[in-house]
Formats: sequence, structure tokens, C-alpha cells
Amino acid sequence: MLSISRSFGLEGLTGFEIKIEIDVNNGLPKFDIVGLASTAIKESKERVRGAIKNSGYIFTMNSITCNLAPADMKKDSPIYDLPIALSLLRSTKQLDAPTLSNYIILGELTLDGNVSRIKGLLPILISAKDAGYKNFIIPKANEKEASYIQNINVYTVASLTEAVNFLKGELRLEPIAIKDYDTIANNIEYDHDFKYVMGQVKAKRALEIAAAGGHNVIMVGPPGSGKTMLAKCYPSILPDLTFEESLEVTKVHSVAGTLDLNEGIITRRPFRDPHHTTTKIAMIGGGAKARPGEICLAHNGVLFLDELPEYKRETLESLRQPLEDGKVTIARNAISITYPSRFSLIASMNPCPCGNFGSHDKECKCTPQAIHAYLKKLSGPLMDRIDIQVEVDSVSYYDLNATDLAESSASIKERVKRARQIQRDRYKGTKINCNAQLTDALFRKHCVIDKPSQELMKKAFDLLHLSARAYTRVLKVARTIADLDGAENISENHIVEALSYRTLDNKYWNI
Repeated sequence: MLSISRSFGLEGLTGFEIKIEIDVNNGLPKFDIVGLASTAIKESKERVRGAIKNSGYIFTMNSITCNLAPADMKKDSPIYDLPIALSLLRSTKQLDAPTLSNYIILGELTLDGNVSRIKGLLPILISAKDAGYKNFIIPKANEKEASYIQNINVYTVASLTEAVNFLKGELRLEPIAIKDYDTIANNIEYDHDFKYVMGQVKAKRALEIAAAGGHNVIMVGPPGSGKTMLAKCYPSILPDLTFEESLEVTKVHSVAGTLDLNEGIITRRPFRDPHHTTTKIAMIGGGAKARPGEICLAHNGVLFLDELPEYKRETLESLRQPLEDGKVTIARNAISITYPSRFSLIASMNPCPCGNFGSHDKECKCTPQAIHAYLKKLSGPLMDRIDIQVEVDSVSYYDLNATDLAESSASIKERVKRARQIQRDRYKGTKINCNAQLTDALFRKHCVIDKPSQELMKKAFDLLHLSARAYTRVLKVARTIADLDGAENISENHIVEALSYRTLDNKYWNI
């Protein structure tokens, strides 16, 4: 008897329908799975066999053929165990469920018949919903992850027996309740706050501008000057994730298997700080299954690279295209997947091997050759893509012992939110969310400067040896500073401040 159930597969973050056909015929006992199935799926035979037997059902000793259609799409996940088992039970007349094919069924089985959590559920649900499907059966362990998608009916089961009884009508299950994202998103607390960062007024101002416009930042200064602390405080002044942004981030983490089961959705902007020994594949993504890397996990959030020159050059150079395009394409022999990677890069580094080059109160003991070799680990094209360069000097004893706290992150965040709202209103109807993402056409429209400002930029262009990319990034930063001031047009003082964040090229990288 032929039995059909439906499931969904994933190619990157995009789901595609899979029809599971089970045919049981007389013949020598065998269990074949066809349809470009990976080893993980072919091993489903043993999991399904054990789950059926240990759940009290009969595993037929006939010839069983399982086809996963379409046959030209590679399937490489064990999430089809549950629909395969249910189709097999229906083929052997142990399950009378004519509505089986009306559900999208997902779940990995254990040998005792329990249903385990799966990866990538959220993008599957969204893709299936877009394809017109409304009813789903998923693992109980994935309940919270599915509780934010509206206008679908999601039923959760903890075992194969529960799924069978539900489909037979002997067990009543209610669709999971839909949660309100705004309720949980308004209760976010951060572990780090700018009010505890003493001194470093210029660095904090630079990070405020970066947050307001989505710009990349590098902080250069001696060890112990607070660069890491500043970076960890940075997410606390970023605008909260919108529901749409949260879904984008959660989809990536769901596929990667890094989603917290207790939360079900990511409500705060990611902060990723990979160690400097991180490989190119771990940073960009890849491997046999083309999994997302650190830059994808930092999507809509922050990628913090501490001690930037310590990273392998090939790893750093691989960041150039994602920094420009906000996405990364991972190509393998059998697959090519594009992941989103729109992140803010916050980098820090010492100015030399000993860390004291350019310090006001400490002597540098490095030779010019050693300093040159250290700084040249960072290429010009990479530095060109970092909008804001800020020097962070050692904190004074007076600053450390100040009795009054500095300005809080909440106060800075309010200014950032106002500037971001100005940008959202200005770019309404486009896919642009902030000044750092401006296209060439929008740049020419919204970064127009008057004649005195043009003269200033001309002098700076020649004096600082700016590239064309650096020129546009200076004006984008100036546009953000103007937004923080609530100014409609960019003025000279905005450009002067923006240029002050491009002076380290000549001090360090052109020595």
C-alpha cells in the first residue's frame, strides 16, 4: 500500500517541500530510502525501526521503499524520521489517518520512540507558511521557537505514540499559543553599561555615532585602556531589534543550532567575539554542509574582533565582501547558499607589539621596523571599510576615582533611537535602514554638501590621501552626525568631526 506524508527541507535559509512516499510490497525484507538522501537520512531506517518496535507497533518484514521527492534536491537532515514512521504505519494499516498529508511533519526519532528537537525549524515554518501550508506537527522541544509565527496551526508531540493518537483522533491537542514579541522585547537588560566607563569621552562619542548610523569602528590604544569594555557596552546603546529583524537573526541561529530553547527567539542584538585563532571557514561559514559562520551569527548585531592584527590575514581579508554587501555566498560542489551578514564591525588593537606607540605617558620600546610589520598586517582595502577610527589612551587615576557615574547607556540610546528614526523616515520605501547602508544613488541624494564644505573635503582628500571609498564613508558619518544634531543638511562642523575619525591612517598605517 502506498502512503504519502509531507515535510520540508532547507537550502540555506529557504525551505522547500518534500513529499515522502512509502510503498510496502511483498518480497524479501528490505528498507530502502531513495531521493538523494544523505547518510544521516539513510540511517533513519534504524531509528524508525527501533522507534516503531519500542512504541508497541509492528515493523513489517516486507519490502519497503521510501522516496523523498523531489529526487534532485539533496536532503541532509534527520528531521524526516517522524513523517517516515507515520507513513510506514499508515502503509501497514496500523494508522488510519486520511488527513496525514494535510500536515507538514518534522521530527527526529530516538530508538525508544521519543521525538527530539530539530535544527532550522523557524525558517522551515516561515517558508511553508509562505507556500500556503497552515498545519504542522513538530517536536515538543521546539515549541517556543514556533510560538511567534501567526496564522498557522502548530501541534507539538513528544513521542511517536502521541503523533499516532493525535492523527487517529484519540488524543486532543491544541495549537500552541502565539506569544507577543513586544512584551518580551521590552524587558531586555544588558550586563554592561557606559555609565561605568570612566573617561574615554571621544571613544564613547565615536561609538554613539557608529550606533546611530550603523558604522564600523576600530579602536586603537594601549593594553588596559578599556577597549574591550567599550565594545561590550556597545550593544546597550543599539536600537532594539524589531520583530522582523529578530526573525532574521533567529532563522540563522536556528539553522546553526545555537538557538536557546528556553527563549525560542532572539530578542537582543547578537554580540559575537570569536578568538583570534578562528579560521576563515569558522568566520565566513562553510564546511561540508555550508553552515553559517560568525559573521552570519552576528547578523543585525555586532562582530567584535579584539586584537585585530592577531587574526590570520586570510581570515581578515575574507571580511571585505560581506562588509560591503551585507551578505555572504558559500559555494560548494553540490550547493551554493547565500546567508545574510549585515553586522557592525567593532575592532580593537594595540598600536604596536608592546602596545605603547603613540601613548602620552608610556614609552614605546618597539623598533620602527617592528611597528611597521605589526600595522601592515591590516590591508588598506580592509581599513578603508572601517568608517570610524578612534584613538583610546590610558585612563587617568582621576577618571578611575571619580565619584559620579558617567552618562548611562539608556541616555545615549535615546539619542541613537531619535537619529535612527530620522533615517527610517528618510529612507522609507527602500531596504535601507541606516546611513552606513546607503546606495550610490541615495548617497548622492542625501549627502549633498554646500560649497564651503566641498572646499573642506577637497583639502582633506588631498591631505589625508583618501580613497573614493573613504571619501564616501566620511560623508556618511557626517550625515549621521547631522542626524544626531537633528540637522536637515550636513554642515562644516559635521564634516570636521567626521574627518577627525580618519586621521589614524596617516599616524599609523602610513608611517
